[in-house]
Amino acid sequence: MSNCTWFKFGAALALAWVCTSPVLAEEKTLNLYIWSDYLAPDTIANFTKETGIKVNIDNYDSSEMLEAKLLAGGSGYDVVVPNGPVLGRFIKAGIVQPLDKTKLTNIDTQDPNIAKRAAVQDPGNQFAMVYMWGTSGLGYNVNKIKQILGKNAPVDSWSLILDPQNAAKLSQCGISAFDSPADIFELTLSYMGKSPNSAVAADYEAAAAMWKNVRPYITQFNNSEYITALANGDICVAMGYSGDVFQASARAEEAKNGVKIAYRIPKEGAIMWFDFLAIPKDAPHPDNAHKFLNYILRPEIVAKISNEVYYANPNMKAAPFMNKELLADPTVYPPPTVAAKLLTETIPTPEIERLRTRLWTRVKTGS
Repeated sequence: MSNCTWFKFGAALALAWVCTSPVLAEEKTLNLYIWSDYLAPDTIANFTKETGIKVNIDNYDSSEMLEAKLLAGGSGYDVVVPNGPVLGRFIKAGIVQPLDKTKLTNIDTQDPNIAKRAAVQDPGNQFAMVYMWGTSGLGYNVNKIKQILGKNAPVDSWSLILDPQNAAKLSQCGISAFDSPADIFELTLSYMGKSPNSAVAADYEAAAAMWKNVRPYITQFNNSEYITALANGDICVAMGYSGDVFQASARAEEAKNGVKIAYRIPKEGAIMWFDFLAIPKDAPHPDNAHKFLNYILRPEIVAKISNEVYYANPNMKAAPFMNKELLADPTVYPPPTVAAKLLTETIPTPEIERLRTRLWTRVKTGS
């Protein structure tokens, strides 16, 4: 319906019929691109009930998939969930927009210490907010590892997989490795005593050579399917994200299948990673996107997600709503002595990025 009004102009009392069109509000839609199993069961339903905004969800299972989709342009997504290095490249490429923090009335719930560490990827915390954080470590089947390697099995070391003697023995029960050059090389370089953010090509060549030695014993390469495989007892060890491994443990307990899963942060060091919520520059519904981010910033909302996915969140006011076991778990919220050894991801040069991808392809294909 148009807005039309009679206006009187000048001494001659001329009349004019002026019509204006009302500003159109965004349609009640939000397009979300996120990892699978990364929300509470009722997160979206409650958001829609509260706001009337329908959420369309697509899932990806690797950071590379997300990056390819966004760099191609015209994705149609309103909110995406990149990790630190990917976010950094998005910022540099100009494909995410700065947050309008006047619309994020709950932003003061964010832990400034977490925000400070996350600023390595997002200087000034201008373009994104931390969604969840965690570590990359080892998930393993307690009984099978003990049965095959004995009670002194090095479950606190990357050597559990990267030592060919261990890998050969564990191949009989199944080994899963990340299918992500970034994760693989950062963790391997840390194990080798080198900087996980090395700019030396020879370091990556040496890391790739180490993987070629154990490649024959690796059952699968993936970044999410290992959850089910661990829970079902189809594999006995996996490089995994902390919360994923905890989900596998919970699923095994629910199934009462006799599988006991544990998680350890390797002593050689591990990556402290961040997943962010960001809004693409060409998002079709940016106002709805800000409403969603502000919703996630509410302590009771993000706490419920953490309780479900078993990842740490950056919300200072969420503790009263969280499971006590989760808050007390040192593998979720590491004590200061462990946290001090956690490494923050940085953004590699394009040359190192290409080198890592090329070397990892060779490792996987055995070429």
